[in-house]
Amino acid sequence: MKRFLFFYWLLIQSVCVFAQTDTSQQVVAGRFNQKNQLQKPYVILISADGFRYDYAKKYQAEHLLNYAANGITAASMKPSFPSVTFPNHYAIVSGRYPSRSGLVANQFYDRKRNEMYAISQREKVVDPYWYGGTPLWVLAEKQGLLSASFYWVGSEAPIQGISPSYFYYFNSDKYVNLSIESRIAAVKNWLSLPEEKRPHLITFYFPEVDAAGHTYGPDAEETRQAVKLVDEQVAQLVKALEPLGLPINYIFVSDHGMTAVDAAHPIRTPISINKDQFVITASSGTVVNLYAKNTKYIKPTYDALKSSAKNYEVYLKRSVPASLHYGKKDDWYGRIGDIVLFPHWPQVFSDKEPGKGYHGFDPDKVKDMHATFYAWGPAFKSGMQIETFQNVEVYQVVTRILGLNLADKIDGTSQLAEQILKK
Repeated sequence: MKRFLFFYWLLIQSVCVFAQTDTSQQVVAGRFNQKNQLQKPYVILISADGFRYDYAKKYQAEHLLNYAANGITAASMKPSFPSVTFPNHYAIVSGRYPSRSGLVANQFYDRKRNEMYAISQREKVVDPYWYGGTPLWVLAEKQGLLSASFYWVGSEAPIQGISPSYFYYFNSDKYVNLSIESRIAAVKNWLSLPEEKRPHLITFYFPEVDAAGHTYGPDAEETRQAVKLVDEQVAQLVKALEPLGLPINYIFVSDHGMTAVDAAHPIRTPISINKDQFVITASSGTVVNLYAKNTKYIKPTYDALKSSAKNYEVYLKRSVPASLHYGKKDDWYGRIGDIVLFPHWPQVFSDKEPGKGYHGFDPDKVKDMHATFYAWGPAFKSGMQIETFQNVEVYQVVTRILGLNLADKIDGTSQLAEQILKK
């Protein structure tokens, strides 16, 4: 099993293989805002990957704290399980738990296709087959409201045959015309378009805090600097858009938090797992899914693992705790393993030396997994502090602001929207 740092490196590096061939803006021709949508407000949904719930105060992110003080501050936002990047970015924009959106981990196996999905495989990332539900930009476009994306999980795949009207393929190379200045300029250009071509929903992504947390740990100076950098860049974005005079609502979130782990004592691959009998996926060092090639292998392997497990839990898919929404009942796409393994914090699965910072643990047991939620703008109440809530609740906050009708079944409710939005 590969340690999570390696998977994250693949996320940042290998996706560039595709993106280096096309760093230009992608525009879907022939789209316009419908007339009944022209006067709708605007939402910019910003994610700072790995921005733990307490980072803003811990590292004095002054701009974000000031914006939130004039809007909404959540004690924290609870990520869905597993608390890793791809499943939670998609949970936020689909309103579904990972088990019910199909994106059950950063790496998993699909029996129908006999294929693996991994964040390092560009051809899978852009294939709509892997993404269930109706992401916010698809919902908006279907109802005649234009959208744009400067990076977000799923935004590069034509889900239900629909992409955002304007989007960019992920590219981490700031020297290839995708610096923060050029990204902010792109957002300003979108919002400066004639109203019939102007996107009302924009997603925007920052990777820096997560990268620093994995490499140096959540308490490192490098992580503090990454938090301060994102804080400054959000302020740059807000300042650049102020002269436009538009009713812009900002929602600043993260996908998960970050925690220090016991790097000196990683959990090695259990010897009772026969690689000839199972397809094995290890996501982030915190979730191992075992997919039996024949059902006769399940019980003996489960029994062997259960009898020898140390510092980790072993579950059959049907017996995973219901609170995780990661068992048989919730596995709408059949992508969770027949047997699943979860390490006890602060241990992680790794056959190599682990990194210093990890996530993916049960957020009900490890508070460090909790994410950030701040919101401000004309749609939000002012100076309001709220308690922790589940990240799938964000979906209906956005749909309420933009006046969008729900299209399919989601896990998020309207409770958060009713609490924080003006009447």
